[in-house]
Amino acid sequence: MQIANFDKIRLHYCVDGDHDGAPVVFINSLGTDMRLWKPILPYLPKGLRIIRYDVRGHGLSDAPTGPYAMGALISDAEQLLDHLGVQDAIVVGLSIGGLIAQGLAVKRMDLVRALVLSNTAAKIGNASIWDDRISAVKSGGVAALAEATMQRWFSKDYLKKPEVVIWQNLFERTPADGYIGCSHAIKGTDFYTPTSGLRLPTLGIAGSEDGATPPDLVRETIDLVPGSRFKMIHRAGHLPCVEQPETYGALLSDFLQETGHV
Repeated sequence: MQIANFDKIRLHYCVDGDHDGAPVVFINSLGTDMRLWKPILPYLPKGLRIIRYDVRGHGLSDAPTGPYAMGALISDAEQLLDHLGVQDAIVVGLSIGGLIAQGLAVKRMDLVRALVLSNTAAKIGNASIWDDRISAVKSGGVAALAEATMQRWFSKDYLKKPEVVIWQNLFERTPADGYIGCSHAIKGTDFYTPTSGLRLPTLGIAGSEDGATPPDLVRETIDLVPGSRFKMIHRAGHLPCVEQPETYGALLSDFLQETGHV
């Protein structure tokens, strides 16, 4: 656990695995933090340099008063990877993390060798949806959205498990400024045109029961990138890395091998 202290933001990050290995960068979703990825770590190949960080407004990173611009979130990732001397990474982003990954690949091709876009899209939701959520958090805190969010996030099977409480607690502890700030960033982002210009290996992952970014929405975005691949994880929702870490880890491992990253 380390803090990178930049001019306008402090980011909490962690580097696991082989510090001289091929870099893989993981970017978390709205309402989680770097712990989102912990379940899959045992299922990844050895010899990787695994970099995780808490997106601005989440975890132990700073949560300044928003709204945040998507450009600022992309710059956060860019600054961190430059700070760590990373080039030619495979970047894995889920939900808002996937938006950040798309923007980073467009802006800095030297940093991104390949993309894994998980449970995300070039555009997520519409202005009305995000305005409603922002208003709800302003009036009742992040906890006001927790129950409905868990229903969107998880499959019917997983909702019956006691582990759901872990993720609900994590969600409810997201700073209100962080949730609102990132919601503004998502609301203002439409990457259909820039993402359609990408020419790099891309894997899309969807959960068959994802109520936040349904499979058809994920597939539509992945199809923007020529030569991309799309994989569906059945009986999983918005966080398949949590619900089915072994399956998710296997998909990532195959992609890493196919792209020659390991």
